[in-house]
Amino acid sequence: MLTQIVNARILTPGGWLKNGSVLIRDNKILEVTNCDLPIVGAKMIDAKDSYIIPGGIEIHAHGGGGRDFMEGTEEAFRTAVKAHMMHGTTSIFPTLSSSTMPMIYAAARTTEQLMSEPNSPVLGLHLEGHYFNLNMAGGQMPENIKYPDPTEYIPLLENTSCIKRWDAAPELPGAMQFGKYITSKGVLASVGHTQAEFEDIYTGFHAGFTHATHFYNAMPGFHKRKGYKNEGTVESIYLMDDMTVEVVADGIHVPPTILRLVYKIKGVEKTALITDALACAASDSKEAFDPRVIIEDGVCKLADRSALAGSVATMDRLIRTVVQKADIPLADASRMVSETPARIMGVIDRKGTLEKGKDADIMALDNDLNVRAVWAMGELVEGTNTLF
Repeated sequence: MLTQIVNARILTPGGWLKNGSVLIRDNKILEVTNCDLPIVGAKMIDAKDSYIIPGGIEIHAHGGGGRDFMEGTEEAFRTAVKAHMMHGTTSIFPTLSSSTMPMIYAAARTTEQLMSEPNSPVLGLHLEGHYFNLNMAGGQMPENIKYPDPTEYIPLLENTSCIKRWDAAPELPGAMQFGKYITSKGVLASVGHTQAEFEDIYTGFHAGFTHATHFYNAMPGFHKRKGYKNEGTVESIYLMDDMTVEVVADGIHVPPTILRLVYKIKGVEKTALITDALACAASDSKEAFDPRVIIEDGVCKLADRSALAGSVATMDRLIRTVVQKADIPLADASRMVSETPARIMGVIDRKGTLEKGKDADIMALDNDLNVRAVWAMGELVEGTNTLF
């Protein structure tokens, strides 16, 4: 079936297009054109002056809809993914916090199953840990944290191809070997839950650690030690021009002023927006998968309030936060939830922009940046339509 979306403000790689249309057929974008004349045989959708932007690509989310990806089951995965899709996410890399190897293998099996399905929104598995600095555990389960162990990670990556990203602290013994090995397998190595300073970041970058996990969170900034000033992980990452970052753009993990600073220094091409959402996101649930976590002030925290522990954000909230609170243009906010994550995760050839031949992953937003409709691979996501 041919579908034509008209009466919209369409974000193209060349900028905003007014009074044009998006043509969709067979799950793909057939054309983005400046003509809005009805096409014979097409199903016409009046977008009612909505913003039409690429669907969000979630590269760091632990769960949603009351379910956590650490459960490892098909039911948990499907529930969480669907919950996020109703808020503008059209592709997702499910994330595990620091886990045991049996939990990782179970989640990998489920990920492989879902990835094998036609037009699946699940693009791969993201392991946030468990090779972290214990002093920076934050909301991670400390009992699962350890040094990189090749007897674990080599067999895992030899026996599954679904793992697309793995986060670690580069200052740990064995971290450089870990980074080199996983990148040789096509896995993105990311710096996270770390006390790394410049030499660690510099060496790590050249060993393959080209991305930073929830930038500013679970990593030190500029600090004094024995009276002398030292750069932290944050400043070291800023100094690596080609290193990409992600920020939890809920307005709480990173305040709007710092969101704008990241935007100004790293820029759109190097900054992705993430939810870091826990199971309670996009749900009425008041509980997280981890019993130590509480929900308070619109964010997840450890019960002793010593650290933030993930968010309850969804993709549409990220966009509203950076546009309405950090004063970042909508076009750039859109790129940071779609195009930049697509480039970071290596799927830009088919995701991330509204262009001929790419997957028809589309989000429609009203003037207040609330979701009006979401199409994933050209199919309307159930429960999202307020257009017609």
